[in-house]
Amino acid sequence: MPHTPESGKTPPTLTPDELHITGLVPLLEPFFRGGVVRDLMPAPLREAMETYGLTPRHGAVLPQLLAGRPLTVSEIARRLHVSLPTASELVGGLSRAGIVQRAEDPSNRRRILVSLSDAYRPHLETFIARRSEPLLRALDELSPSERAGFVAGLTAWVREVQG
Repeated sequence: MPHTPESGKTPPTLTPDELHITGLVPLLEPFFRGGVVRDLMPAPLREAMETYGLTPRHGAVLPQLLAGRPLTVSEIARRLHVSLPTASELVGGLSRAGIVQRAEDPSNRRRILVSLSDAYRPHLETFIARRSEPLLRALDELSPSERAGFVAGLTAWVREVQG
């Protein structure tokens, strides 16, 4: 049963399986916030974040830049579900700290491309690897078909969240 929020309608009744799954979401919150995250950061990245007063909201930009090509500020705003001014502010803070670099898009000089600074890329890769260890251990316990199902479900969830 697809779940879509509709204004003014009573929320759908969840099946026991759906209730179990949605009950897990709040349990995942500590995995994404707080001291756990700070303690896993390599010292240079943590020090830059602290020195420049950067918050977890700033940190949310970084994994977006790790895997691929440079992104525009608009793409970052869309991926993080924040306004363009907020995304610009987050990128500005990261740029002042030297963690990201901003450059004109050669194909459209009005657009700014954002990429990770080469100096911080290995630190962010280390951080992401550390954050991924519990997930990778959990996946190791699954059969190949269970793992494929889990990854397919997680991928679908991310696609829904990113809209």
